[in-house]
Parts: sequence; structure tokens; C-alpha cells
Amino acid sequence: MHSGCTFNHRYVKSNPTEVENATWMLTVFHCFGQYFCLHFEAFQLETSPVYMAFLRFMGDDRDAKNYSYSLEVGGNGRKLTFEGSPRSIRDSHKKVKDSHDGLIIYRNMALFFSGGDRKELKLRVTGRIWKEQQNSECTPNMCS
Repeated sequence: MHSGCTFNHRYVKSNPTEVENATWMLTVFHCFGQYFCLHFEAFQLETSPVYMAFLRFMGDDRDAKNYSYSLEVGGNGRKLTFEGSPRSIRDSHKKVKDSHDGLIIYRNMALFFSGGDRKELKLRVTGRIWKEQQNSECTPNMCS
């Protein structure tokens, strides 16, 4: 388990062509007195091999909406960023995966980010979790 609201997660795979039997990784985070779970896995999206990272909140959907997160992966002077609200752990894993609600990295892009001879996958996923402001009053000039 990781304590803190920022993280730096490495994913290394010696044979990046195998996505059918790829193991998915879970990392649990404790942040703002709550628990979150980072998922990272490989699968086929239609005919393309992809890697996907997403965050889930260990609680109900109503409370999950109080938080936001960002994920970033990059290399070779380029980066991809995803930002959203974590899905509740009560939503099925399949539902989250099938909705593509996370950072999706196509294998060719992942290998580009990995550098080298494109024979080994070496990704670094960084992220941050923050709590959304719960302000019930309108900011002047921002209310309709």
C-alpha cells in the first residue's frame, strides 16, 4: 500500500507482444483518509493491443465524485495525460474497462515511450489524486 496523493508507478514487460495473457497490476493508495486502487492491464481493443490505467475509489459512487485524478505516461519528449473522477469499486471491473474510462495507450505508442529497441516495455505512469471543492455558493459572475 502507498500513502500519499501523488504516485510514480513503473510497468516493465520483457515481451510486449503478449497482451492476451498479460497480468494486470493493482496498487492501493491511502489518500485523504480514503483508499483508491490503481489498475494497469493489457488487453485487445478490437484488433489493437492496448495498455490501460485507471483509478477506482474504494467506496460508493456518490463519494467517488468528490475526488479527481490525473494519470500521465510519456517518453522521448512526448506525453499522454488522462484526467477524470475515479469510478467506484462497486462498479464492475469489466464495466470500467469496457467504457474505456482511463488512460489508454496503444502498444506502438507505449513502445515509443519506452525508448530503446522497442523489444521491451518500460512505462512510467505518474499520477495525482485531489479532492474537489465542495462549494455550494456561486462565485460572482460565474452563476447563471
